Amino acid sequence: MRIATFNVNSITARLPRLLAWLESSGTDVVCVQETKCSEAQFPYEQLRELGYEAAVNATGRWNGVALISKVGLEDVVRGLPGGPEYEGVEEPRAISATCGGVRLWSVYVPNGREVEHDHYGYKLDWFRALTAAVAEDAAGPRPFAVLGDYNVAPTDEDVYDPAVFAGLTHVTPAERAALEALRGAGLSDVVPRPLKYDRPYTYWDYRQLAFPKNRGMRIDLVYGNEPFAKAVTDAYVDREERKGKGASDHAPVVVDLALDA
Repeated sequence: MRIATFNVNSITARLPRLLAWLESSGTDVVCVQETKCSEAQFPYEQLRELGYEAAVNATGRWNGVALISKVGLEDVVRGLPGGPEYEGVEEPRAISATCGGVRLWSVYVPNGREVEHDHYGYKLDWFRALTAAVAEDAAGPRPFAVLGDYNVAPTDEDVYDPAVFAGLTHVTPAERAALEALRGAGLSDVVPRPLKYDRPYTYWDYRQLAFPKNRGMRIDLVYGNEPFAKAVTDAYVDREERKGKGASDHAPVVVDLALDA
């Protein structure tokens, strides 16, 4: 089974590229973030024509997550159980389902904006709720993973220049401690470093030629439990999909699994 996570930065803007990528990559399940559309606007029909069904948690022009699968969608849960609200709203940042016997979450962790901003505290609260919500599945016997845009670079090696990010969100000790707590619930980062290049970043800003200069961050992650990690046969960042006109500012992260029949 081939599973991917992909922050598309608007599924309507990226739809032709996404459909072409699904066909060329042979992906069975993709966890999508930043759909930036309502559920009514989601391209169910175009995906169905390629053999995919979708489960969506989206409310409008911001945020939004989805699971797109060729191998089934069962026991769908929309939202983060016990998750915090921001300014009185439960944002659409999580969705989970069982796909081909694997339990998967697609998550879009809050950005945090600035360390002194209320959104930063919301981000840390959201992480705590996520850790509590996944603990039972993480400890279970079936393959389980949380995939998505975590908006945290796990280590200094996951940003192109740590000095540039000093004092900013995405690299603070509290955010990295939140990742450590999530791993402590029984998950591990299943994408090894280095891959086929020294620094497998997953996000590059559109500005200042960040992608050609490889000034990126690794913030799109795949955290799996032991049965999931043991089934991984390959993992890679699809940098090619970040190239060219109309690309998202994120690249897909792809994981191949060898599962028992």
